[in-house]
Amino acid sequence: MSKYVITYDIGTTGIKTCLIEIDKEMKILASATEGYGLYVDEETGVKGGSEQDADEWWNAMCVTTKEVFKKCKKIKKEQIEGISFCSAMQGLVLVDKQGKCIRRPMTYMDQRAREEIKKGIAHGVQVAGAEVTKLLKYLKYTGAVSSSVKDPIWKYKWVEAHEPENFKRIYKWLDVKEYMILRCSGEFVMTNDSAFGTLLYDTRKGHEGWCKPICDMVGVNIDHMPVIKASTEKVGEVTAQAAKELGLAEGTAVYGGGGDASLIGVGAGATEIGDTHIYSGTSGWVGTVVPEQLVDAGAMMAAIVGANPETYNYFAELETSNKCVGWVKDHLALDEIGVFLKKYGHKKDDLEEESFNLYDYLEEVIERANPGADGVVFTPWLHGNRCPFEDPNAAGMFFNIHLETGKTELIRAVVEGVCFHMRWMLERQEQKVAKYKKSNAVRFCGGGALGAATCQILSDILQRDVEVVDSPQNIGAVGAA
Repeated sequence: MSKYVITYDIGTTGIKTCLIEIDKEMKILASATEGYGLYVDEETGVKGGSEQDADEWWNAMCVTTKEVFKKCKKIKKEQIEGISFCSAMQGLVLVDKQGKCIRRPMTYMDQRAREEIKKGIAHGVQVAGAEVTKLLKYLKYTGAVSSSVKDPIWKYKWVEAHEPENFKRIYKWLDVKEYMILRCSGEFVMTNDSAFGTLLYDTRKGHEGWCKPICDMVGVNIDHMPVIKASTEKVGEVTAQAAKELGLAEGTAVYGGGGDASLIGVGAGATEIGDTHIYSGTSGWVGTVVPEQLVDAGAMMAAIVGANPETYNYFAELETSNKCVGWVKDHLALDEIGVFLKKYGHKKDDLEEESFNLYDYLEEVIERANPGADGVVFTPWLHGNRCPFEDPNAAGMFFNIHLETGKTELIRAVVEGVCFHMRWMLERQEQKVAKYKKSNAVRFCGGGALGAATCQILSDILQRDVEVVDSPQNIGAVGAA
């Protein structure tokens, strides 16, 4: 007998909500997308700032939940077995005892805490950007090290240093989906993969949980950390107030779900040891399933705790992947895209339709340009870079431009630049994971996988087979199911 669930993929620029039927296989019956703001730099009042409004997340969740019921009228709210989540990781959502946000959440892209990381770990005799004794202590307990200015520890320390009144009000430190779980159920919890993402999680067998020695070393109040739950665990039920706002039945089960780095690979079917997937959403990454903790501190790569506690995801991230394509839409090809969307009868409020039409347009443009973009090269570092080198000041650029270079070459160069960066990360990653590989094929997912030409470019640049999953833009929601 079929079961029905609703899953939420809470991304950097919007939420994708899916009503899914689970029987012998999973089927997406309806999906809806709603966008929200991303506030950066001067919009936050701080250089390197990147914030979002938690109420905008919640509003988008409410709107899209009601929308999927409108699209699939045969399913009633009482038939929903449960809800689950997939979201961006390494955000910082600080809440008080009433569950109210103390300040606007900082996203994984936030890099304001440059002084805090210097004081905390990037000082003295260093290896891979971390003071050597602290590095060794980190590796002993967590198997990874908080040596990136974008890690949430340093955002937390920034609030302590610059907003002491806000800091005094902290009851719990949550991540993105954990805040949404709180709004749905009233429960202050964090799944184990999100807990690992704080880099305060003890990964030693038999000691899994918040690591007091590391918390003490970096000056984090361990009482600020919530109860840890498994990704598959029921963590609460939809409250009466949340049910009213969402259009769900009161008492609907709420499950922990997981972070995007954990669940997108699951949704893509990359679940066996040695399986590799490439994701291209706002950010992007290369992830390979491995049976052990691995770390490449020099390249800012580490094996993170996955949804399956028996395996890890060896992970390399690009901060702006398909966001570069969004930049093309917003700044490089405004006139052309406007004409194209008008031709397709684009509805202003339908983000899913806009995504499909945008990729239809890009397919036409990319195919008109020669492979290699006539020598034009683009570096996809529009908000700094993390892997395989960390530099918050790294910037995107075009070079090798000539008088005959046109927009078509520039647009193709953007797509090729993202794909070449993926190859760079993959080749560095395979220095450690080659022994686990059973196949050279990779799964490709995310909004970046919507275009056939883009998929072919990735395959050509990687020099290997690229397998594209169904509904690649909804893969996080599928993984959450």
